[in-house]
Amino acid sequence: MGGAGALRLRPLRAEDEAAFRAGHQAMAADGHLFGLSVRPGREWGAYLRLLEDQRAGRNLPAHFVPSTFLVADVAGEIVGRVSIRHQLNDRLLAEGGHIGYGVLPGHRRRGYATQILRQALIIARSLGVDRVLLTCADDNAGSAAAIEANGGALENVIQTGPGARPTRRYWID
Repeated sequence: MGGAGALRLRPLRAEDEAAFRAGHQAMAADGHLFGLSVRPGREWGAYLRLLEDQRAGRNLPAHFVPSTFLVADVAGEIVGRVSIRHQLNDRLLAEGGHIGYGVLPGHRRRGYATQILRQALIIARSLGVDRVLLTCADDNAGSAAAIEANGGALENVIQTGPGARPTRRYWID
């Protein structure tokens, strides 16, 4: 499972800027979010401080919850990312859940999503999250497979509004 080398989750570093921004653009072109709150004009050091504030629960906008943002690294290369929310609000309870992850397009179908989620669950438990909610688009077979491989039990499939894509909701105890 996985490509050449062991996957590990780690915080972003100063030297990750170019690779991370390139990953953000690749995911945006693919129609997915990669970098949370990363913007072309935002200075990299300010972005890293923002992520640290989110982890510590400092200076959060009203609709945010404390969260830990990490990248998935294989042999020094960023292959994906994960956001581990320390708690849920109403929006995250409906869709989003405790853990959101993504694998860069060039690294998919190698088992990385399953590995990212497995490691993220350990971190979530260390943060006191005993029952973890995960969501994915109903048509995202890869994400559903990663969740189920990590013990996810499908609760239901919901549609949050007219025209919204159906969302699968899983729990892992």
